[in-house]
Amino acid sequence: MEPTLVILSAGIGSRFGGLKQIKAVDDHGHAIIDFSLYDAWRAGFRRVVFVIKHEIEEDFKAAVGRRIEKYFDVKYVFQQLDCLPEGCTVPEGRVKPWGTGHAVACCAGAVDGPFAVINADDFYGPGAFDALFGFLKEGRAQNEHAMVAYLLRNTVTENGYVARGVCRVEDGFLRDVVERTHIEKRGADAAWTEDGEHYLPLSGDSPVSMNCWAFGRGMLDELVARFPRWFAGNAEKDPLKGEYFLPSVANALIQEGKASVRVLPCTETWYGITYKEDLPSVTAAIAALREKGVYPEKLLD
Repeated sequence: MEPTLVILSAGIGSRFGGLKQIKAVDDHGHAIIDFSLYDAWRAGFRRVVFVIKHEIEEDFKAAVGRRIEKYFDVKYVFQQLDCLPEGCTVPEGRVKPWGTGHAVACCAGAVDGPFAVINADDFYGPGAFDALFGFLKEGRAQNEHAMVAYLLRNTVTENGYVARGVCRVEDGFLRDVVERTHIEKRGADAAWTEDGEHYLPLSGDSPVSMNCWAFGRGMLDELVARFPRWFAGNAEKDPLKGEYFLPSVANALIQEGKASVRVLPCTETWYGITYKEDLPSVTAAIAALREKGVYPEKLLD
């Protein structure tokens, strides 16, 4: 079965201050997602599912969706706050989406085979998509997964903090991943904190997850099945900001011996627009790649 590319596009971009999923990063009006779609198409993907919110549906389709329908079989999935297990209610005051694990779980009715997952607002580079598609095309068991790992130093910003899944890798397989929600750059290395006051060092060589995954179909079943239990334990503990993280579910499956996650090394440099101040550096990096011939002037227009 042909692999599907799932693109998580429902984030509200609170730190960026706008709809960063469709923000232009070059002189031709292309957003980061346009480069990801071009790289995915070159790698061999022909099916794509966009996870969005109803509030941005028309803007997103006008800016991205309708243009690429001639290249991909396109579906849309909506990640809404009220997409909850039966009997559960949205906590009063909650506006933040339920996280990447919930976003992918919302795809249960739209994905019927192996699939890759990326973020709409992260620039991964062509090598990442080649690795994802190559892994998924090999015909694997439903509980055999993979993750493209980046070096931490290639994924941080000068303009604030980021969240990353810090990985422990043994013999080419992921053994553990811990979500660090506040990591700051420290020269070639970094530091993380839980309380904003006490920081612990992190090596710039640490492999990290950038939400760039290749999954067997079984991952969807696990995400759907585990969400009610997560919600029951977290809705009261952190009702406004608690998130169901995709790496946390992958980690649980590894620890339980129910799945394997091969780590696909990547030498690409990540680019993203977590903050408005990141935009000039992303624009310059993409211009440099175009100068090298990595991308043509027109993508999938």
